[in-house]
Amino acid sequence: MLQEVLLSFDYGTKKIGVGIGNTFSFIAKPLEIIFCKNNDFFARIGFLIKYWDVRMVIVGHSLDLDRKEQEITGLIYHFADQLIRRFGVKVEFVDESYSSIEAQQIVKNGNDDAIAAAIILQRYLDDLYFHGDFN
Repeated sequence: MLQEVLLSFDYGTKKIGVGIGNTFSFIAKPLEIIFCKNNDFFARIGFLIKYWDVRMVIVGHSLDLDRKEQEITGLIYHFADQLIRRFGVKVEFVDESYSSIEAQQIVKNGNDDAIAAAIILQRYLDDLYFHGDFN
């Protein structure tokens, strides 16, 4: 498997947490928070995708306790579709359940969006590491 840089997104209507990691170290970390003032945030996302030469992104998929889609799930799908159309990246979804709660335990009352994005990406990387094919 070739080393690949991955970005992850914890999508929200007011702000988007961004995480970064790679398939060499299998470690994710928070990168930044993008505030959603109209559609300007796509310019920043495009910059990050180009700067890090990203071909695939991970997007947190929002489910409720019964594993059913929530009201924001449609917006998440639309966001992912925009990433594909605008930047030609592949999108993988990862269950984001409890990622914000985990992130709040780390930062207490601070901005936790980028940490939540890193948690989402770490879940993907852990699954890839433990179940992936590295030949």
